[in-house]
Amino acid sequence: MNELVIRLPATAPAAPMLRHAVREHLGPESGDAEPCVTELLANVVRRPGEGTPVTLRISGRAARTRVELTDPDPRARPAPRRAADTDESGRGLALLDAVALRRGVTRGYRTKTVWCEL
Repeated sequence: MNELVIRLPATAPAAPMLRHAVREHLGPESGDAEPCVTELLANVVRRPGEGTPVTLRISGRAARTRVELTDPDPRARPAPRRAADTDESGRGLALLDAVALRRGVTRGYRTKTVWCEL
């Protein structure tokens, strides 16, 4: 199984680069993985904050793909929100729930990994 691992600081401008890397790695099966990567990255940019070092890991292929994003803040966990029709944000975890088979958070020593399986 080929695995894609990318380490970088979490910034909003990094999202297109990560989506491109996922597309190159997974090929035609990358569809749902790309917005998932964007959402996981956006959660880190929002909290714990811009510039936080993260590691993106993509494993698996066609039948099941696992997307993981690890950051150094085990306390900051993504929390679902109920977005109003006029809100410009707050729908990301609902998107993950809609496309992912499973999702979760794994805490490590001084890290947290937010993951989803597609």
